[in-house]
Amino acid sequence: MSKNTRFLSVVSFLIVTVVFINAISTTQIKLQKNTSDTYQIKALKLSPDLNLAGERVPLEKLDIKERMDRELLVNTYWQSNGLLLIKRANKYFPILEPLLKKYGLPDDFKYLAVAESALIDETSSAGAAGMWHFMKGTGKEYGLEINKNVDERYNIEKSTKVAAEYLIKAKERLGSWTLAAAAYNAGNYGIARRLKTQQVTSYYDALLPDETERYVFRIIAIKEVMSNPKAYGFIFDEKDLYTLPETKTVKVDTVITNIAAFAKKLNTNYKELKLHNPWLRENKLNNKSRKLYEIKIPVK
Repeated sequence: MSKNTRFLSVVSFLIVTVVFINAISTTQIKLQKNTSDTYQIKALKLSPDLNLAGERVPLEKLDIKERMDRELLVNTYWQSNGLLLIKRANKYFPILEPLLKKYGLPDDFKYLAVAESALIDETSSAGAAGMWHFMKGTGKEYGLEINKNVDERYNIEKSTKVAAEYLIKAKERLGSWTLAAAAYNAGNYGIARRLKTQQVTSYYDALLPDETERYVFRIIAIKEVMSNPKAYGFIFDEKDLYTLPETKTVKVDTVITNIAAFAKKLNTNYKELKLHNPWLRENKLNNKSRKLYEIKIPVK
C-alpha cells in the first residue's frame, strides 16, 4: 500500500469517526430534550391548607415546611406505590368511610390506615397485624379475639371500631387529633411523657423519635396525593381501579370442622372465602363457646 493510499485511509477513518461521534451526540441531545419534555422531576408547591382533621400544618415554621416537603416528595415520586395505593383505596375506602363516620372518627383517619399497612392485611416484623396494624396486646385489651384459630385484627369492621376507640381516647387525653395520630405510632404514654418533659402541647413543637417525627407528615402527604392524584401526575381511568366483589353474610354459631368443605357447600372455594375473611386463620373454626360469627361469601 502506497503512502498516499495509507494517508487517505487514515483521513477517511477520522472523518467517519467524527461523523459517528457527532451523530451520537446529536441523538443524545435529542433524547435529553425529549426526556425533559415528557418526564420532569419538579419541586412541589406546598398548599397552605395542608391539615389533618382540620388541624393545620404550620408551614411558616421552616423545619415543619422541610419535613412536610420531604414526605410529599417521597409519596409523589414513589410512583408505583402511589398508584397502587390509589387503586387499592377504591376497593377499601367504601368500607372504611361509613365505619369511621359511625364511630365518630374524622374521615382523614382512613389515610392513617394507608400509612400503617398500605391497605394490605399483612403482619409487620414487630408483630402488628391487620389493616390497622394492632399489636396482639392492644387488640386483646380492646376486646378483639386473637388466637391461632381466629384473629379479629384482620376483621376490617371490628378492627376499625377498635382503631376509632383508641384514637378518640388518645385525642381526649392529649388534646388534638394530630397528637392522637402520633400516639397511634408511639403510644399514649410515650407522647404524653415527652410533651411534659419538653413543656409543649403540640405535635409540631415536640422533639420525637425519628419514626414518629415523620408519621403524621406521612399521613398528611398520603392524604394530599390521594385526594388530588392528577395534580401530582397520577393518570388513570375508573376501570383501572380495584374493586371488591359483592358479598353476602352467613351467620355461624357452630363449629366448622373443615372450611374448604364449608366453602364448597356455599358455592365458593377455600381461597375466596379466606380472601374475604382473613380473620379465619385455619381450615376450621373451633367455636367452643358457640359465638356468633359473620362470614362473608362472594355472590356468584
